[in-house]
Amino acid sequence: MSETPLFVTPLQVQEALRGQQYIASDEIATTLFLTMQLGKPLLCEGPAGVGKTELAKSLAHATGRTLIRLQCYEGLDETKALYEWEYAKQLLYTQLLRDKLQDTLAGANTLAQAADRLAQEEDVFFSMRFLLQRPLLKAILNDKPTVLLIDEIDRADAEFEAFLLEVLSDFQVTVPELGTLVAVHRPIVLLTSNNTRELSEALKRRCLYLFIGYPSVDQELAVVQLKVPELASKLAQQAVDLVHRLRNFDLRKSPSISETLDWARSLVALNAHQLDRDVLENTLSVLLKHESDLQKVKRRLDVTEKGPQLEKNRRPSQWRNEGDSP
Repeated sequence: MSETPLFVTPLQVQEALRGQQYIASDEIATTLFLTMQLGKPLLCEGPAGVGKTELAKSLAHATGRTLIRLQCYEGLDETKALYEWEYAKQLLYTQLLRDKLQDTLAGANTLAQAADRLAQEEDVFFSMRFLLQRPLLKAILNDKPTVLLIDEIDRADAEFEAFLLEVLSDFQVTVPELGTLVAVHRPIVLLTSNNTRELSEALKRRCLYLFIGYPSVDQELAVVQLKVPELASKLAQQAVDLVHRLRNFDLRKSPSISETLDWARSLVALNAHQLDRDVLENTLSVLLKHESDLQKVKRRLDVTEKGPQLEKNRRPSQWRNEGDSP
């Protein structure tokens, strides 16, 4: 399962990701480089929408690997993540091969003899043709190198997390009817978590760890300019500045990078030239997804010649332009 190293330095990782329009910090590039060098899974934690899933997608494109994604959720179990037998297909084959089965059972004088003869044909019905591969098994058996994304592992139950440990340790699976199936190519594994629950120490011990938080103003501005080049530079700067100030507010949900990009694209679609009161009033809901957050921000938002300004303490009046009476 040994693979030729994909990158020689973290800088190469950084450049390859930028080629996929993903701006990675030195820490992200270095940790991802070590993940590939050491052959260990990478656990990425951080707020929703900061680019954890996008990192796996960009890495797959940058390396030419197939991306296989397992979306986790409460109640996820082995049959949905690993494999299950296609019993309906087995039954269909049984009906199609009915005549053949009659020939096989011809001359059997007892039920035991008939069962023994059927047992000799088990390899036909319990073979890879009837095995429905779920994401984990697909990643192990894929004849091409893969990136395996286990998305939002914190949403799965602790029991599934424990099951996952064995798969991530050996990259092999035992199917009772077929034996042990070993990975053709060791996948690059990224697990993401939004911190909705604490993950086990056993899982963390098997992984390298990376926390991806909100970027700095300069980093986020670079992302916006790369992803939405049509947006005027001054407007992009004002938009990013406002988003960062919003994140310092006590909101139910702070705007993520993905929502910043959605807002930037919205401003382009509206052919906006400045962040005036009308534009903000009509587009803030792209950034804020709760009515209480919207009302809180609107009460504290001024629109001045320098752009939108947020006040920490503000009486609950309507929006005002610079020059209006306080």
